[in-house]
Amino acid sequence: MATKFDASTADIQERMVALNRVSKTVKGGRIMKFTALMVVGDGKGHVGFGLGKAREVPDAIRKGIEDAKKNMITVSLKGTSIPHEILGEFDAARVLLKPAAPGTGVIAGGAVRAVLELVGIKDIRTKALRSNNPCNVVRATIDGLAKLRSAEEVAAIRGKSVKDILG
Repeated sequence: MATKFDASTADIQERMVALNRVSKTVKGGRIMKFTALMVVGDGKGHVGFGLGKAREVPDAIRKGIEDAKKNMITVSLKGTSIPHEILGEFDAARVLLKPAAPGTGVIAGGAVRAVLELVGIKDIRTKALRSNNPCNVVRATIDGLAKLRSAEEVAAIRGKSVKDILG
């Protein structure tokens, strides 16, 4: 299973997935605010996402990055791809992640692509199912990546050797 990761010492890249203007109607008129969905990663198997809300865009982005760094996880990788096929779920969003041969590239849509590129995955095939809400799709992708387990982890849980697991 995925573990928490300390983002304070690593070389972190950040990417904005979605920026949304929201308004609240009050007695004196409308109050405009911004929400920024940010994804951060080091390209070596660590990724996190965060949502920042503020009256100004730069403040929302900064808050989103801070939140993302607090919620980073470690992902099990196998070379430039993932160890096995997995379905990540969050609310109505589902994301199917399939390993691919070297040289395939990242076959993914916008929100999923941002997460996978920041994790450091180079070869993968994906399909976002049901929902296209960027926030839920990012959460579903993170869920799928968090559920990934390497052969070593499975062998340790079952009390067998990696050779027995892989056959």
